[in-house]
Amino acid sequence: MRNLFLFTLCLPVLLCAQDLKEFEKNVTEFDLPNGMHFIVLERHQAPVISFYAHVNSGSTDDPAGKSGLAHMFEHMIGKGTATLGSRDWNFEKKALEAVEEAYDKLEAERAKGPRANAAAVERLQTILKGEIDKANRYVEPNAYIRTIEENGSVGFNASTGRDYTNYFYSLPSNRAELWFLLQSSWFKRPIFREFYKERDVVRNERRMRVESDPQGKLMEVMMATAFMAHPYRNMIGWASDIENLRATDAEQFFKMHYVPGNITVSIAGDITAADAKRLAQKYFAPLPAGPPPRRLNIVEPKQEGEKRVTIETPSQPVLMIGYKRPGELDKDDAVFDVLNGILSGGRTGILYKELVRDKQIALGVETAATFPDGRHPHLFVFFSAPSSGHTIEENEKAWYEIIDRLGKKPVDKVDLDRVKTKIRAGLIRGLDSNSGLASQLARHYATYGDWRKMFTGLNDIDKVTAEDVQRVAKQYFAPANRTVAYTVKGDAK
Repeated sequence: MRNLFLFTLCLPVLLCAQDLKEFEKNVTEFDLPNGMHFIVLERHQAPVISFYAHVNSGSTDDPAGKSGLAHMFEHMIGKGTATLGSRDWNFEKKALEAVEEAYDKLEAERAKGPRANAAAVERLQTILKGEIDKANRYVEPNAYIRTIEENGSVGFNASTGRDYTNYFYSLPSNRAELWFLLQSSWFKRPIFREFYKERDVVRNERRMRVESDPQGKLMEVMMATAFMAHPYRNMIGWASDIENLRATDAEQFFKMHYVPGNITVSIAGDITAADAKRLAQKYFAPLPAGPPPRRLNIVEPKQEGEKRVTIETPSQPVLMIGYKRPGELDKDDAVFDVLNGILSGGRTGILYKELVRDKQIALGVETAATFPDGRHPHLFVFFSAPSSGHTIEENEKAWYEIIDRLGKKPVDKVDLDRVKTKIRAGLIRGLDSNSGLASQLARHYATYGDWRKMFTGLNDIDKVTAEDVQRVAKQYFAPANRTVAYTVKGDAK
């Protein structure tokens, strides 16, 4: 089950609604003829509506050699449409075509390999830069975002996961039609203006989050070691891939993955289901249907022995240990979530009490039940930062002692009940917000085929027994199933 804290956004409503049947009275679902699915939750307490568009494709769907491509789309949404964001679309369209023609010539010369003419490459690079500069002169900066904000929007953003891409913001209810107009226009035809400028931004994100961050670098090495074949091995995209992404690549990706049947829209707030359906039919129904994207068929080979990798860095030592586990649709998914709470549920978790409080060999410890995402088999991960005077080896040994104990003896029922209670308490502390509800409705529908899983998932947690925890710990936390990654001291460069 996707991170349990996702439920924090919907439990206050759950409590008010008393039960799922009561909640269902306010939810309407419908499909357009082109396959796009809509979920509408009516909440008329305030004149605000949150919109959430969930595209069921993410970075795992990047074509080979083009990692980072799915991520580019969250940078493109703010660039606008043909009618919003351009000083003169007719001229800009020709200028963007000229950019790609210049890029084609440059790539054709480079493709000659050792026969490529260095002077010709340099000349073509200069021409390409000139064409990009010309195209950028037609851009009206931030017009799309400014229009939304001038109409009272809040929280405009987008995010790219390994398995999905999301676009979301909130508007006053009397501006609802604006969202339908703008979002449908972008889904019909995104304009890849300033694509190469944003490509540089994505490349810089990699520098900051991976290349200049020892923990990010360790995480990338960890994933590339744990997974031999599956795209989960790619974190943010490889540098050389990002640097060579093309707007034409993005166009092909869009045609394949941004078909209506691969998109779920959830709407929560001060709107009637009838109005939402009327506007959806007006603006989204004209989008042409397309074949569903071909789903990833790469299966990670079975791991048959421990993998171990290190990186040199003068910074604080960090240890990561990951164990292969099944995807979130597996029957044991809830067991992994409970196990996560038992191990690292704050100051009451086993890891904190033993490694930080009692032995004082770690500054901080944490586990993640779902990493880096959950649609496909992934990892249960343990993180540790050794305290001063203590080592990676001490922390690693202590971890193995704890999981060995969990596999040999069921956890105490009192501890198990405490974790379940804490999960529920965490839910109660969540936000009662339209935006949170919209996101969870879409994500649960896309993941499980039914948004009701955001309610029924709690029942799965309640059913987890001490014997389940013992069985899963013993089965999956085995030496042959783990990848160990850690930093070692190296000279500062």
